[in-house]
Amino acid sequence: MPRCVAHLAGWTLLFLALLQAPVHAQDLVQRSFPAQSLRGELQVVQPPDVLINGNPARLSPGARIHGLQNMLVMSGALVGPKFIVNYSVDALAQLSEVWLLRPDEAQRPWPTTPAEAAALVFDPVAQVWLKP
Repeated sequence: MPRCVAHLAGWTLLFLALLQAPVHAQDLVQRSFPAQSLRGELQVVQPPDVLINGNPARLSPGARIHGLQNMLVMSGALVGPKFIVNYSVDALAQLSEVWLLRPDEAQRPWPTTPAEAAALVFDPVAQVWLKP
Protein backbone atom coordinates (compact mmCIF):
# COMPACT_ATOMS: atom_id res chain seq x y z
CA MET A 1 0.00 0.00 0.00
CA PRO A 2 2.70 2.58 0.85
CA ARG A 3 4.31 1.83 -2.50
CA CYS A 4 1.07 2.74 -4.35
CA VAL A 5 0.83 6.01 -2.40
CA ALA A 6 4.41 6.89 -3.37
CA HIS A 7 3.66 6.24 -7.05
CA LEU A 8 0.46 8.27 -6.88
CA ALA A 9 2.28 11.16 -5.21
CA GLY A 10 5.01 11.03 -7.86
CA TRP A 11 2.53 11.09 -10.73
CA THR A 12 0.60 13.91 -9.09
CA LEU A 13 3.76 16.03 -8.76
CA LEU A 14 4.68 15.34 -12.39
CA PHE A 15 1.19 16.31 -13.55
CA LEU A 16 1.29 19.58 -11.56
CA ALA A 17 4.74 20.41 -12.95
CA LEU A 18 3.47 19.90 -16.51
CA LEU A 19 0.56 22.24 -15.84
CA GLN A 20 2.97 24.99 -14.78
CA ALA A 21 5.24 24.71 -17.86
CA PRO A 22 2.90 26.44 -20.38
CA VAL A 23 2.35 29.37 -18.02
CA HIS A 24 6.08 30.11 -17.86
CA ALA A 25 6.49 29.60 -21.59
CA GLN A 26 3.91 32.31 -22.30
CA ASP A 27 5.96 34.86 -20.36
CA LEU A 28 8.83 34.43 -22.82
CA VAL A 29 6.78 35.04 -25.98
CA GLN A 30 7.37 38.43 -27.58
CA ARG A 31 4.11 40.21 -28.31
CA SER A 32 3.69 42.26 -31.47
CA PHE A 33 2.26 45.75 -31.18
CA PRO A 34 0.98 47.74 -34.17
CA ALA A 35 3.05 50.68 -35.39
CA GLN A 36 0.18 53.11 -34.77
CA SER A 37 0.00 52.25 -31.05
CA LEU A 38 1.34 54.73 -28.51
CA ARG A 39 2.82 54.36 -25.01
CA GLY A 40 1.07 55.85 -22.04
CA GLU A 41 -0.08 55.53 -18.47
CA LEU A 42 -3.62 54.20 -18.10
CA GLN A 43 -5.88 54.56 -15.10
CA VAL A 44 -9.40 53.18 -15.26
CA VAL A 45 -11.64 55.60 -13.35
CA GLN A 46 -15.11 54.14 -13.94
CA PRO A 47 -15.49 52.10 -17.12
CA PRO A 48 -15.66 53.23 -19.86
CA ASP A 49 -14.07 56.42 -18.47
CA VAL A 50 -10.29 56.29 -18.15
CA LEU A 51 -7.33 58.61 -17.81
CA ILE A 52 -4.55 58.25 -20.36
CA ASN A 53 -1.44 60.18 -19.36
CA GLY A 54 -3.64 62.06 -16.88
CA ASN A 55 -6.09 63.22 -19.57
CA PRO A 56 -9.73 62.06 -19.66
CA ALA A 57 -10.54 59.51 -22.36
CA ARG A 58 -13.03 56.71 -23.03
CA LEU A 59 -12.81 53.07 -23.97
CA SER A 60 -14.61 52.38 -27.23
CA PRO A 61 -17.65 50.08 -27.10
CA GLY A 62 -15.66 46.99 -28.18
CA ALA A 63 -12.36 47.89 -26.59
CA ARG A 64 -10.01 45.01 -25.93
CA ILE A 65 -7.61 45.13 -23.00
CA HIS A 66 -4.80 42.57 -23.21
CA GLY A 67 -3.30 41.49 -19.89
CA LEU A 68 0.31 40.53 -19.16
CA GLN A 69 -0.16 37.06 -20.72
CA ASN A 70 -2.05 38.61 -23.67
CA MET A 71 -5.41 37.34 -22.38
CA LEU A 72 -8.37 39.71 -22.38
CA VAL A 73 -9.02 41.59 -19.13
CA MET A 74 -12.27 43.32 -18.18
CA SER A 75 -11.92 47.06 -17.54
CA GLY A 76 -13.80 46.75 -14.24
CA ALA A 77 -10.96 44.60 -12.89
CA LEU A 78 -8.48 47.44 -13.46
CA VAL A 79 -10.23 50.29 -11.61
CA GLY A 80 -7.84 52.36 -9.50
CA PRO A 81 -4.13 51.61 -10.10
CA LYS A 82 -2.06 53.06 -12.94
CA PHE A 83 -0.61 50.82 -15.63
CA ILE A 84 2.06 51.39 -18.28
CA VAL A 85 0.38 50.45 -21.58
CA ASN A 86 0.56 50.57 -25.34
CA TYR A 87 -2.77 51.67 -26.80
CA SER A 88 -4.53 52.37 -30.10
CA VAL A 89 -7.30 54.86 -30.71
CA ASP A 90 -10.17 54.66 -33.19
CA ALA A 91 -11.60 57.35 -35.50
CA LEU A 92 -13.55 58.88 -32.58
CA ALA A 93 -10.35 59.18 -30.47
CA GLN A 94 -11.54 56.43 -28.11
CA LEU A 95 -9.19 53.71 -26.89
CA SER A 96 -9.91 50.64 -28.99
CA GLU A 97 -7.08 48.36 -27.96
CA VAL A 98 -4.87 48.40 -24.87
CA TRP A 99 -1.93 46.19 -23.90
CA LEU A 100 -0.79 46.11 -20.26
CA LEU A 101 3.00 45.93 -20.48
CA ARG A 102 5.33 43.55 -18.69
CA PRO A 103 8.49 45.18 -17.22
CA ASP A 104 10.66 43.99 -20.14
CA GLU A 105 8.21 45.46 -22.68
CA ALA A 106 7.91 48.75 -20.79
CA GLN A 107 11.70 49.23 -20.95
CA ARG A 108 11.72 49.25 -24.76
CA PRO A 109 11.47 52.77 -26.20
CA TRP A 110 8.09 53.54 -27.76
CA PRO A 111 6.58 56.83 -28.99
CA THR A 112 4.11 58.57 -26.72
CA THR A 113 2.65 60.99 -29.29
CA PRO A 114 1.80 60.77 -33.02
CA ALA A 115 4.38 63.51 -33.71
CA GLU A 116 7.10 61.49 -32.01
CA ALA A 117 6.09 58.39 -34.03
CA ALA A 118 6.24 60.39 -37.29
CA ALA A 119 9.88 61.30 -36.58
CA LEU A 120 10.90 57.64 -36.16
CA VAL A 121 10.86 54.47 -38.29
CA PHE A 122 9.22 51.29 -36.96
CA ASP A 123 10.77 47.85 -37.46
CA PRO A 124 7.79 45.46 -37.02
CA VAL A 125 9.93 42.31 -36.86
CA ALA A 126 12.22 43.52 -34.06
CA GLN A 127 9.40 45.63 -32.50
CA VAL A 128 11.71 48.65 -32.13
CA TRP A 129 11.60 52.29 -33.20
CA LEU A 130 14.69 53.69 -34.94
CA LYS A 131 15.85 57.13 -35.97
CA PRO A 132 15.83 57.47 -39.78
